[in-house]
Amino acid sequence: MSDQARYESDSMGEIKIPGWAYWGAQTQRAVENFGVSAMRIPVPMIQALALIKKSAASVNGTLGVIDQALADAIMQAAEEVRAGQWNDHYPIDVFQTGSGTSWNMNTNELIANRANEILGQPRGTRSPVHPNDHVNRGQSSNDVIPTAIHIANRVEAERLLAAVNHLAASLRSKEREFADLVKLGRTHLQDAVPMTLGQEFSGYAVQIEKAAGRIRNTLANLEELALGGTALGTGINCPPEFAESAAATIAAETKLPFRSAPNKFEAIASRDAQVELMGALNTLATSLMKIGNDFRLLASGPRGALGEIVLPSLQPGSSIMPGKVNPVIPEMVIQVAAYVNGKNVSVTIAGQNAPLELNMMNPLIALETLSSIDILANTCRVFADKAVVGLEADRERLDFWIEWSLALVTPLATEIGYDQASKLAYTAYREKRKIREVVLESGLLSEERVAELLNPSHMV
Repeated sequence: MSDQARYESDSMGEIKIPGWAYWGAQTQRAVENFGVSAMRIPVPMIQALALIKKSAASVNGTLGVIDQALADAIMQAAEEVRAGQWNDHYPIDVFQTGSGTSWNMNTNELIANRANEILGQPRGTRSPVHPNDHVNRGQSSNDVIPTAIHIANRVEAERLLAAVNHLAASLRSKEREFADLVKLGRTHLQDAVPMTLGQEFSGYAVQIEKAAGRIRNTLANLEELALGGTALGTGINCPPEFAESAAATIAAETKLPFRSAPNKFEAIASRDAQVELMGALNTLATSLMKIGNDFRLLASGPRGALGEIVLPSLQPGSSIMPGKVNPVIPEMVIQVAAYVNGKNVSVTIAGQNAPLELNMMNPLIALETLSSIDILANTCRVFADKAVVGLEADRERLDFWIEWSLALVTPLATEIGYDQASKLAYTAYREKRKIREVVLESGLLSEERVAELLNPSHMV
């Protein structure tokens, strides 16, 4: 079709639409009403909406609710949408009516127009396939959008879990590599007793493994679908068999255990599943923040600070200081973590805004959950591949710090008492000497006993 504009009508009258567009009147009104940002529907939501329409058409055709030829055309058009062929025909701002009705109607109109083309009719005719009567048959925006959010979240969670597991495996590899490297532990950023670098990395690995477990624990609730509840949860205008059949069709298409929600009123009115999901994502982000900051500290210097680990050199760190290399990947990770922490707050507030029978912040919830999943998945892989895998230990630096640590005095407390050990530690601190020298000089213990007690490898 040419670029010449066409005119379509809805219950509010006639409206001008670009000739090339597959959307219709209701979508165009939303475009003109909600132009406040550059943010558009996440692609996983497009895919989920298309899958819902395809599954609904399949069930409606089987039940004889709509003509099978129309069902087939809708299914073909929906599959094209799901494959990404028409992503450019979703022009509506994320910030829109809170039920997401505009996204649902965008999908209905797009699929109806494309299905009519498949059946030999031009765009804009709304015949023989009608966006409401056929594409949206047995559905409401109020059950379609929550269902799409659940599907999109659940499908994308698989990619995130693979990335999280990849990061955990890279940290476990470093745990094994550094198992015998004794280093100085630190609490309150002050010298503490020795540990191994491998032990330190084991803590990081477990943090990330537990993050994966927390995400997995949210999946069962995401697998419950509101579809079939229609406007409120009563299922008005929907065949009794529709909900179970549509959920089964979606499960078969995705190979994920989606099922019809046992209580459609909760499934429509509440977005607690997304609040729970964001809690798990927020915890992962918090873990990434901690690990990223630790990497910066451990790699700091490298001569004027700790310098115990060496991060891969990826790019020059300064426009004025030659040779400076910064911890760019940990700094990226820290910023992503802060970004997701903020998104968690948005979803928490959005989850609270569900007066009576419907949440009115569905589009924001879709945006924040899906963008968090996407950026965390990408970040975990980059962190693993560009920071953890190539990370090395500076053995000389590890030995240096542990030999100068006053915390080596800790085992002496069981031999000479806490107070006497404290005096020796203070002497070493005041005179800027190694604790080993001060203890030997005191004559309180034999040289052999001092060597045994102050062997860092015996303290781990």
